[in-house]
Amino acid sequence: MKKTFKKDERLCSLKLINDLFDRKNSANGGVFAYPMRIVFQPHTALGSPEISVIKPTQVLFSVPKRQFKHAVDRNLIRRRMKEAYRLHKNLLTGTFSIAFIYIGKEIEKYEVIEKGMKGALKKIK
Repeated sequence: MKKTFKKDERLCSLKLINDLFDRKNSANGGVFAYPMRIVFQPHTALGSPEISVIKPTQVLFSVPKRQFKHAVDRNLIRRRMKEAYRLHKNLLTGTFSIAFIYIGKEIEKYEVIEKGMKGALKKIK
């Protein structure tokens, strides 16, 4: 698996995002790995099994504006999360829709984010 992060790996569809955060759907799973909370759903739970064949795992990264007022800080954290995912996405087996939500109270170093990302991807698999 190539260590890239292309457009088709980004979760952009509003329908898929709403399905992912739907509290009534029992197929959604949640994982906590400091400094992130991860919400995920297998693509097979989204309806037709063809989706899992056509689309790769799709992810979205979120950093709360309430906690980090400056866009520079949010972008820095988002970049670190994307890089950690890009390098360790080969730990996943199967296709998922995943949302990575940063819950740390301060800007963590890349090593801490990478450790959390590895742990989260292992738990999802």
